[in-house]
Amino acid sequence: MIKDLTKGEPLKLIFLFSIPLLIGNIFQQLYNLADIVIVGRTLGVDALASVGAVAPLFFLIMFAVVGMNNGFAVITGQRFGAKDYVGVRRSVTLSTILSTAFTAIFTIIFAVLMKPILFMMNVPADIMHNAFWYIQICILGLVTVNFYNLLASIVRALGDSKTPLYFLILASILNIFLALLFILKFHWGVPGSAVAVVLSQGFSALLCVIYIKFKFPILHIKKDEWKFDFIHNKDDINFAKEHLAVGIPMVIQFSILGISILIIQCVCNSFGANVIAAFTAALRIEQIATMPMISFGIALATFVAQNFGAGEIKRIRQGVKRASVINICLSIIMAFIMRYYGSHIVQIFIGNGSPEVIKIAHDYLWISTIFYFFLGQIFIFRNALQGIGRPLIPMTSSFAELMVRSYAAVYLAVKYSYFGIFYAGPIAWVTASIILAIGYLINKHKLEQKYPNI
Repeated sequence: MIKDLTKGEPLKLIFLFSIPLLIGNIFQQLYNLADIVIVGRTLGVDALASVGAVAPLFFLIMFAVVGMNNGFAVITGQRFGAKDYVGVRRSVTLSTILSTAFTAIFTIIFAVLMKPILFMMNVPADIMHNAFWYIQICILGLVTVNFYNLLASIVRALGDSKTPLYFLILASILNIFLALLFILKFHWGVPGSAVAVVLSQGFSALLCVIYIKFKFPILHIKKDEWKFDFIHNKDDINFAKEHLAVGIPMVIQFSILGISILIIQCVCNSFGANVIAAFTAALRIEQIATMPMISFGIALATFVAQNFGAGEIKRIRQGVKRASVINICLSIIMAFIMRYYGSHIVQIFIGNGSPEVIKIAHDYLWISTIFYFFLGQIFIFRNALQGIGRPLIPMTSSFAELMVRSYAAVYLAVKYSYFGIFYAGPIAWVTASIILAIGYLINKHKLEQKYPNI
């Protein structure tokens, strides 16, 4: 159902909009959690390590795709907020063309260069075979990831955060069923888990197509709305530039985040299967723990985009302030849960047979949870800036995060072994949140000067 976020109490709107996003993001993580739990408990620590060793590479590519689609959806949301429904449909068609082209390029490049990339990542020889086939299958199926995220971002831009949730629930259940089927019944091993991920994502994309066709009359696109002349038509050229001006910085921003995680994984891979498995399990748990913060950020981006399109600057300020208060509460609650129950959750992934792995994962969670507030503010300020079409500051913060995280990971790992890697992320969160806060305050001041009576 289409939802207009330019009217009503900002906090209530953001909160209600974020709940389906939260549940949906949790189920999105179930794709990866199903891999980790099923692979770890049925195939062992080495198999778990083979998935964990290459997961950041897949996240890097997926982050680029998600960032691109989220960037394009900002324009869609702004058009919707301005009640320009022809512009909404043209934005959807252009986003589809651009995202498909970018995804095809990503797929070809990484599929061809996969083996050299894995050698550069220090993937241990004893898990190389499974790691290669897991990531290769995921890359070849990237088109399904792209289309689900594209369609889901469009639906959310029009104010519907519930429907993508329902589709993710169904797809997540299918993913678990297929992973068990391919691993236990067909004996496909680690590659079977990757096949399950790809097929499940494809299923969720198909459901989005069917839903949009029958329930979103605003998106019933006419034949001529697919036609673009990027050579002679100045309006089409400017429209494409408008999308790329937001989409490309967000691709770069999300890619930078992925690269920073990839660098840490490369350093982590040099410490062997136990550390890789522990780091993998801890990161998956942390991704679930930080989902409320991420969901609030995504909800805020849609809220800000629609209100910016409608010229409601005061509502944007209110939304950011109240989301920040919620973030303080969420960061305290999730930090408490992870610090005192994280090690018990790790056992779900690997059972009770690997006490060293559990201890290493617990050490990571004990450190990172202290800094959850800064991570939450990153999501808030970053999404607010993107919602008003200011992606350069988030991109700059991502560059800073990359440099700080990479330097800290390498330097501290040399000095304190794998224990030093655990501080790299938190240090980067603090740095990025400060940059984004300054950027948001500067842009808020500019908007207040431009719209003094709003």
